[in-house]
Amino acid sequence: MTRYTYRRAVCTFLGLILVVSAHGQEPPGRLVYLAGSGSTALDQHIRSLLVDQLRSDITLTPISDDQFPMIKNTPVISIGPAAFSRVRQANRSIPILAMLVNHSFIDVFAVRNPGQISSVLYDVPLLRQALTGKAILPQANTVAILATTATVELYEPLIDELPAHGMRARVFIVDNEDELIPSLVRALRYGDFLLAAPDEAIYNPRTIKHILLTAYRRNKIVIGPSQAYVKAGSLASSYAPFAEMAALGANMIEQYFAAGELPAPSYPQIYRVEVNDQVARSMNIPLPERAFLSQTIEQELTGNRGPQDE
Repeated sequence: MTRYTYRRAVCTFLGLILVVSAHGQEPPGRLVYLAGSGSTALDQHIRSLLVDQLRSDITLTPISDDQFPMIKNTPVISIGPAAFSRVRQANRSIPILAMLVNHSFIDVFAVRNPGQISSVLYDVPLLRQALTGKAILPQANTVAILATTATVELYEPLIDELPAHGMRARVFIVDNEDELIPSLVRALRYGDFLLAAPDEAIYNPRTIKHILLTAYRRNKIVIGPSQAYVKAGSLASSYAPFAEMAALGANMIEQYFAAGELPAPSYPQIYRVEVNDQVARSMNIPLPERAFLSQTIEQELTGNRGPQDE
């Protein structure tokens, strides 16, 4: 081998080493675990939406309950409150992004564990729900709310916010089933509509039929607390599409990998309005198009009201 050939071979070899070394220094793929709700269809749908939104270098992998204790420094996305509770009880050191949980459920965990526990909030902000009622009944200015003594303080921010939108609210206390209908009747006398919040002590499968029938017999509509209740007989509810929740969840996971901690719990930015056309017809309430309702609510929230609103 000539000296020239030898030098060329050495240079080629060193070049290969540099290429391999450079390749080895590239950021490895990032892993996120998914703790499911137990509903196969729901879990697959949420996972598909998340995969569509996550960066290509982030892998989303389902995980079983017996694997929770072994996780270290890898974020977990939990679907629903039961999944969050299982992950949290099994391993208190891992970061968790909770999806499909309400603010009232996750707030204490997030406050005590900032950066480690966060959430894409599932419940709709109460002000948005109240404005959903006003978009349907533009002349409405009084909002009736049912609450227990344990939850009444949750409505104080809403009561403070409503006057800026030409509305006011009053809370009527229900602490047992015997008080439900009498308090509801008083609430319906006061309010132009009943704002139903995600309070399972009051709104649940056992009580919702009685609440809806009592309201409609008095020609009063019920707004909220979710799409499921619209199907049951509420007139309308705002909601965040699953795709929007997945987009926010993916963004929060990417923030975790960039900063080493999760951002604070957040509501999605985009909402839609679901309505029950059959209930509207039975109560002779003309309903605008859903897109118009959503636009009206956004304009009210941002202060960008049209000339007809001034």
